[in-house]
Order: sequence, then C-alpha cells, then structure tokens
Amino acid sequence: MAEKLKTEVALKELRTQDKRKFVQTVDLIINLQNFDVRKESLNTFVSLPFPSEKKICGVLTRRTPLIDTILKDDFDKFKTEADIKRLAKKYDFFIAAAPLMAPLATKFGRVFGPMGKMPSPAAGIIGIDSDQNIKDMVEKMKKLVRVRSKEKSLKIPIGKEDMTDEQIAQNAESVVNTIENLLPRKNDNIKNVMIKFTMTKAIKVLDKSQVEVK
Repeated sequence: MAEKLKTEVALKELRTQDKRKFVQTVDLIINLQNFDVRKESLNTFVSLPFPSEKKICGVLTRRTPLIDTILKDDFDKFKTEADIKRLAKKYDFFIAAAPLMAPLATKFGRVFGPMGKMPSPAAGIIGIDSDQNIKDMVEKMKKLVRVRSKEKSLKIPIGKEDMTDEQIAQNAESVVNTIENLLPRKNDNIKNVMIKFTMTKAIKVLDKSQVEVK
C-alpha cells in the first residue's frame, strides 16, 4: 500500500466525541471497488500485531479452568435456535477438539456457520485437548480477526478504544496490507478505508476512489 493511512489523525477526532459507559470496539471499514461479491470472495483470518482481549469458548472432551468449556453432555442445554444464537454472540471465537467437530457441526453448525463462529483447521481445531494445546490455540485465536466479503464493505474489529493510537494504527496498517495482498486486483480493489468506534460515525483514513469497471 503506497499511501499511508491517516489513522492517528482520525483517532484524535474520534476521542473528542462523547464518552460511553463501556470500552468501545475500534472497527476498520474497507470499502471495495471492482469486486463482484457474487463471483469473488474473501474468507480469511488476519493476525493483529496488537491483539485485544477476546472471549473464547472451548467445545472439549473435558472441563478446563483455562477457558469456558462446553462438553458433549452440555449440548442438550441449547434446545432452540435462539439458545444457540445467544451462545454464539457471547463469544468471539470457539475452539474444538477434533473428535467433537462432527457432533458440534450437527448441533450448532446451522447457526455457527453463517455467523462465522465454526472452528476450522485454520483456526480453532485442536487434535488433542491437552492444557498446552488449549493454551497455544487460545493465544493464536486472540491475535486473529475474521474477514468475510459478504458485501463490498468489510467491517473488521481491530482493537479497543483503550489501546494506544499507535497500536490501533499498526493494527490498521497490518489488516489493510494483508487484505490488499489477498484481493484479486490488489490495491485497485480498495475504494477507501474508514475507522470508527462502536457508537461513532466513521472517518476516512484513506480515499482512492476511482471509476468502477463494469
């Protein structure tokens, strides 16, 4: 990416707006151009240099004090689709022991899948749920954010407002550079980039609009 994002300038403006009673999420919005979401797709995980705290739950063969745990015997507690949706919204990520992936998919897949919460070989599945494997996977998942191109606007959580401007700016640069390299037409697919807190309007940090190819 030739042009540097004006993230820190935007953050200074965002921090002058009304404070909220909770720590807001920092969202990066990458608006695409020359990109047909019906024919092209982006479904990946991006690692952040400065991760923020994430809520992670394990679907495991045994309970562990390391993270919240769901056993196969607990599946019956989630009787309706609404119960499963509430569970999915409670956590940022789910990890799972490989032997439980089939029953997990059967029970939760119809909700977890569309919400991007299903564990995958790339992020979330561990062969044996030993304490060390759980610790290693949790540390890996804490650094990741998921990016899926359901529409021509990618909204990606890159941190929390209590992080420093420099940390957030470095996360933003890392995400944009990674996404740019994964796009079919690289830099030409990026129309503009914006940043916002949960309850604020978005501010542009990069604008390279061009006429879209039909």
